[in-house]
Amino acid sequence: MSLQVDIMTAMKAAMKEKDQMALAALRAVKSELLLAQTETGTKTEISQEQEIKILSKLVKQRKDSAAIFSEQNRNDLAEPEIAQAEIISKFLPEQLSEMEIEAVVLKAIDSVGAQGMKDMGKVMGIVNKQLAGKADGKTISTIVKTKLI
Repeated sequence: MSLQVDIMTAMKAAMKEKDQMALAALRAVKSELLLAQTETGTKTEISQEQEIKILSKLVKQRKDSAAIFSEQNRNDLAEPEIAQAEIISKFLPEQLSEMEIEAVVLKAIDSVGAQGMKDMGKVMGIVNKQLAGKADGKTISTIVKTKLI
């Protein structure tokens, strides 16, 4: 619930400052959170892990869209997507560095006893649970691949 309060506070500030970019990003977050709450038919609280998943998904969507727009030389469309991703990222936990991710990956490899690429799924499952919202899945995947080869 605290995330929703933070989002509403940020929305009010964006309205006062007439910051349309921030307002659009925050409204998208609010909408996704409300959809997740009412998904079961009752307005139940969603967990912090679910909130982080939703925010991560929204940031990823915007970054992917920006990448596609940039490939098509449409910087006029890519820039707002990047700006919205940055605004939404402010509500996510601090992202870990590659060295910190690598340490978690090595621990997971040792705990599973991974021998090669055939064990990548096991390692990814453990690491993704531990680093939910703290690291990008693509970065985790790249590090796991380099360690398992």
